[in-house]
Amino acid sequence: MEQSINEIIINNVAYIQKDTVKVMPKMTENYVVIRSDRAGVHVGELVSSTDTVHGKEVVLKNTRRIFYWSGAATLSQLALEGVKNPNNCKFTVEIPANNIMGVIEIIPCSAEAVANIKGVPIWKS
Repeated sequence: MEQSINEIIINNVAYIQKDTVKVMPKMTENYVVIRSDRAGVHVGELVSSTDTVHGKEVVLKNTRRIFYWSGAATLSQLALEGVKNPNNCKFTVEIPANNIMGVIEIIPCSAEAVANIKGVPIWKS
């Protein structure tokens, strides 16, 4: 039977093997994925987020609507890694700004995901 030791305790402090620790990717300061209750999913640079009587309102600049994505199981994975199948995605043209109301989720993106998202071909008819 093979045994693997990845942790040792010295003086009640647990130490773990360095190569077993997953380093989180560097997150951007303002590029986000947002999900709204009526306007769908968008990505872009977060300008502002305001709580209003009608719910959260977000202003994005340099923004695209995410109509369909392929190669990421969830929006969390999309924000962290981007997509694996960019040619199967439906990301709209980028517009300079958008006010989106009824926002229910704001997820910061990693630098890797931003580069991946910006590389997805424009979907239009």
